[in-house]
Amino acid sequence: MQDWADPRPQIPGDDVEQPLAGGRLTAGVMRVGDTVRRPVSPASGFVARLLAHLAGKGFDGCPRHLGWDQLGRDMLSFVPGHVPARWQCFTDDQVCRAARLLRRLHDATRDLAAALGGEVICHHDPGPNNTVFRDGQPIAFIDFDFAAPGDPLEDVSYLAWAWCISSRPDRGPVTEQARQVRALADAYGLGPADRDRLPAAIGERLRRNEAFWRDVQGDAAASVPPARSAELVAWTRRELTYVETNQEVFVAALSAPGRGC
Repeated sequence: MQDWADPRPQIPGDDVEQPLAGGRLTAGVMRVGDTVRRPVSPASGFVARLLAHLAGKGFDGCPRHLGWDQLGRDMLSFVPGHVPARWQCFTDDQVCRAARLLRRLHDATRDLAAALGGEVICHHDPGPNNTVFRDGQPIAFIDFDFAAPGDPLEDVSYLAWAWCISSRPDRGPVTEQARQVRALADAYGLGPADRDRLPAAIGERLRRNEAFWRDVQGDAAASVPPARSAELVAWTRRELTYVETNQEVFVAALSAPGRGC
């Protein structure tokens, strides 16, 4: 991995630090003028490398890494817009724009990923809570702490769950959710073999999510309270049961001719 110099730029004295809410795992994220300051983490070096690579590729759907401030924090460009407070029902257009944004991200990372043993660099958490919306449409992904080389389907399956699927009755019938997953696959440009794999991949991502929150629940040093971790484990388990129960509905929808979006 490339070493990154620390330019230590100074924070302008007349800029006020404003806490940014929403992060479940990273505390102390601040906005300072047109920048975001985040405490460094074990992922910081790779995130800096990845964001520099994406900037070099002309990909504009993410922040820029600007170095480190005098407190040693990662300094990123602030992406203006709105980040949804919670997962919700999204329109076909919003879902398809998110899928196309993810495809652009993946395509811009293929050469970097090949050097690291993967097909693409996966975001690994491309939910709406890590997406900036502008004028009602998703325009950028943020929070790349889990980014790593991987299979594109790892991200597509997470996107399908986070943007299209929910066991909550107010989120609509499973047939409509499955139709929207098909639209997402069309917008991403998923090939026939990966479309066949997608329903099982969604279940696998949910199992991984459940295991992640179980580990957080058992970590005494974690910033997430154990009670909240337990809630997230139970929620993920409900979602997994829902996907598994309706597996045939998703399989049928993905094998049907797509209308695009």
